[in-house]
Amino acid sequence: MNESIMLLPEGEQALRLKKVRSLMRRAGVDALLVQTYANIYYLTGRVFTGYILITPDGEPTYYVKRPVGLSGDTLVSIRKPEQIELPEGLQKIALELGSVSFAQAERLRKALGVSEVTDGSDFMARSRAVKTPYEIKQIVTSGIKQERVYRKIPELYREGMTDIELQIEIERLSRLEGCLGLFRTGGDSMELFMANVLSGRNADTPTPYDFAMGGRGLDASIPVGADGSILRKGDAVMVDANGNYTGYMTDMTRTFAVSHISDLAERAHKVSIEICRRAEELGQPGTEASEIYHMAENMAHQAGLGEYFMGHRQKAGFVGHGLGIEINELPVISPRSTYRLCEGNVIALEPKFVIPDAGAVGIENTYVVYPEGLRCVTKAPEEIIILE
Repeated sequence: MNESIMLLPEGEQALRLKKVRSLMRRAGVDALLVQTYANIYYLTGRVFTGYILITPDGEPTYYVKRPVGLSGDTLVSIRKPEQIELPEGLQKIALELGSVSFAQAERLRKALGVSEVTDGSDFMARSRAVKTPYEIKQIVTSGIKQERVYRKIPELYREGMTDIELQIEIERLSRLEGCLGLFRTGGDSMELFMANVLSGRNADTPTPYDFAMGGRGLDASIPVGADGSILRKGDAVMVDANGNYTGYMTDMTRTFAVSHISDLAERAHKVSIEICRRAEELGQPGTEASEIYHMAENMAHQAGLGEYFMGHRQKAGFVGHGLGIEINELPVISPRSTYRLCEGNVIALEPKFVIPDAGAVGIENTYVVYPEGLRCVTKAPEEIIILE
């Protein structure tokens, strides 16, 4: 029995296509060919191997390689891209050049036989950055389920356990709560498992990635995060776990401490919470993302904590990021970003500090941008919780 290729609610795809097509028309392209899983999921509510051809008007055409058994009025089964037949008159076509390899792009260019190929990655990125009400509902649901997990973390701790043992218990609890496990990331410099637990000195270990936090990891093949250290008294234990419960992710970080925490670490954590409160007011539609970054950085310096802000030995170049289907979508909350917040943006704000010897402290919340400011959807307690 065939299954419809479309899993989105009625009318949902039209809202998304309207945004994509507006950007296509502005750029003067005749068509956009989508092939990455995240964007295919965005446009259909499912993942398949193949392509979606979007033109300024009419229904998209779905060229499907796998799985078999899908159906749709404009679905074409193919085995290779050379079987794609474009409508007549298309001259300038956009591909996801920011995500596909040079070899893939060259093969498509030759197979399509068009006179001009351009990059359409930005069409999809900017469309996905502004969520529909349905997408926001999925994100809110993920936030509720992720909060349930975080509230139970203190029950998972036992004296003498290692950071990776705690991480495994958190991951198990997350999966039992319904977490899908997959931590979708975009870009070329992101590798991370479904949870990240950093304790004590390990948090100050530099990694190859643009993260505020570090961590040696368990193996040189994935040099980030928990390294098997025993959780010791006085350690800050930062938990940054996957919130993908619906295909749309939330991102939340909370800090725990074994027995006690230093005064400096406690003060830095409070400043992180204060930065989030200020951002919630500042983050209205029209605000530049860079303004939020500079606000956070200034508050850290004014508190005498600039040395530890967004890393210590190695610093991250941002204080927040967009998220949804992937964990690093637009906008990026960075010092040079010119992106202006829009109603419907979803961002994770993570003003964190790394205190030598104590570890990483601070919080991360996922927010939806509304006219009055940022509204939090990750509502677990924000204060440092003592593990005993």
